[in-house]
Amino acid sequence: MPYYTLSDNTQLHFEETGSGTPVIFLHGVWMSSRFFQKQVPYFKDKYRTILLDFRGHGQSGHPHHGHTIETYARDLHEFILGRDLKDVVLVGWSMGAFVVWEYLKQFGDDNVKGNVIVDEMASDFKWPDFPIGAFDFPTLIHFMRGVQHDRRATLEGFVPLMFKKELSDEDKSWIMEEVTRMPESIASAILFDQSVVDYREDFPDINNPSLLCFGREEKLIPVAAGEHIRDLLPNARLEIFENSCHCPFLEETDLFNERVDRFIQSL
Repeated sequence: MPYYTLSDNTQLHFEETGSGTPVIFLHGVWMSSRFFQKQVPYFKDKYRTILLDFRGHGQSGHPHHGHTIETYARDLHEFILGRDLKDVVLVGWSMGAFVVWEYLKQFGDDNVKGNVIVDEMASDFKWPDFPIGAFDFPTLIHFMRGVQHDRRATLEGFVPLMFKKELSDEDKSWIMEEVTRMPESIASAILFDQSVVDYREDFPDINNPSLLCFGREEKLIPVAAGEHIRDLLPNARLEIFENSCHCPFLEETDLFNERVDRFIQSL
């Protein structure tokens, strides 16, 4: 099982197949690279396809420090340099989108050909001037306490909101296995940080091409969030997946793979 050891000795688990343009899939909060397994058969024959677990997530190491979007972006940068990856495409889903934007903020886009953003807002927090945010303060408190008091019950209520259709028992089982791998302390730390980052002021400086993939079903993220990002990013295109909620790569796999492939080919 491949791991990359960071400078602070944290081990990042990753899977790599194929050759060509490096395409790095970045998962959401509490999730893991396992969510992108349906992308591997399609992309591995076309690209150097990399699935990466952030620190504290999936099969990566679980250090009790560094659980901020800023650190995750630095980890990604160290991984890209250490693996000698050139002209990468970053695919960021949910929290992974924040890591993409933070990466570009810290390190620029010289080594990033393009970005794919999957169902995320400029910020998850409902700031006074950002009413479409997902979390107000009472909601954030509710989730933070739920993770500490009864994480399984909290997540069993949250996970179905990610999908338009009801999950099968098999899918519920593997998803719950993935989202409960990390200690509750890490789950709380990264939930707070990823809920309060805000990239609205940074968007005008992101000039490389972006494909925005949003599900039509609005249980979590409204389509208006994608329209908002499209209007702020200088070089973005919005694609709506009519039969998806938060996970078009799982809910409309073939269509998602084809549209992302088409975007990469256009770069």
